[in-house]
Amino acid sequence: MAKKQATFEEKLVELEGLIRKMEGGSLPLDETLKAYEEGMKLSKALTDELATAEKRMQELSGGQVQPMEDAP
Repeated sequence: MAKKQATFEEKLVELEGLIRKMEGGSLPLDETLKAYEEGMKLSKALTDELATAEKRMQELSGGQVQPMEDAP
């Protein structure tokens, strides 16, 4: 059986958990590095999903939606 793809929200919760663990300072160095690597992967995946959603919103609105960085 194939593993289901995590939702945006599930990825965000996972990233927040990794951050809390690393900020706690109790992880050994090798586990901290693994958590950091996984966090970077999650961060990229989340950023990519947001960019895709923004592009889709632009398409649906005929270009009427301002990108977040351009919003007042």
